[in-house]
Amino acid sequence: LFDNMRQRIRPRTRPKFAGRLTAPGKYAIIFAECRVRSRPVRRRAETAGGEVMGVHDGHRDRMRKRFLENELNGFADHEALEMLLYYAIPQRDTNPIAHALIERFGSLQAVLSAPAEELMEVPYIKEKAAVLIRLAPALYQRVLMSGEDCEVILDTRERIGEFFRQLFIAHASEVMYQLCLDGKGKKKGLYKLGEGDLGSVGLNIRQIMENTLRSKAVMVVLAHNHPSGVALPSHDDKVATRMVREALETMGVRLVDHVIVADNDYVSMAESGLL
Repeated sequence: LFDNMRQRIRPRTRPKFAGRLTAPGKYAIIFAECRVRSRPVRRRAETAGGEVMGVHDGHRDRMRKRFLENELNGFADHEALEMLLYYAIPQRDTNPIAHALIERFGSLQAVLSAPAEELMEVPYIKEKAAVLIRLAPALYQRVLMSGEDCEVILDTRERIGEFFRQLFIAHASEVMYQLCLDGKGKKKGLYKLGEGDLGSVGLNIRQIMENTLRSKAVMVVLAHNHPSGVALPSHDDKVATRMVREALETMGVRLVDHVIVADNDYVSMAESGLL
């Protein structure tokens, strides 16, 4: 009888028996009570279309709607980064990850310009997330460097400085650019001259002159960044600027400025009386 009872009892059940002794070594079972213990089953909600919805999907949908209505206006830096990470980290709350990134690197700009290897040192940032973070500013740089299909007018030092400030947002190392303009300040070409400080780049005067001829420029602007955070021009900066100015003068082209970008700000050598 006990064997039959065991077969009928489902897994995770605990029987309770009550009975009386009817003969030596034998029991007559009066009743048996079975209690079934069940574990709560966590189920993910489904949308009307049958798609599985995660625990954070409601918040993410609200954030996406907010962006579509206002773009990034009103977003804090960590919220913008949190939303970007949605597309690389689909099943985890990205808000604390965004906070951790900004805390580690100091600012949103520093996060976007950090090397992928350093980004992946932050918990939950794997290769896909690091690539996405680096890709976002790189695409914006590509747009700034092309611009053939739209008219970009850089006819004041303020506009030139702001242009380069945005261009250097994602650069973690020192880079040198040449901007070519026509007589009205319209961008005719933007060329990357080298990477590293001016001493290691080995500024190529011939390349600058060829770029000027190719774009039919009337004016030229040089620009580079100081990742160290100090925008003051070095001795090498001053010497290189003078050499380029003299070379361009032989072509009848004017060196308008040499802009140095650092710590989300810029310094104009022309405005500082160093050109």
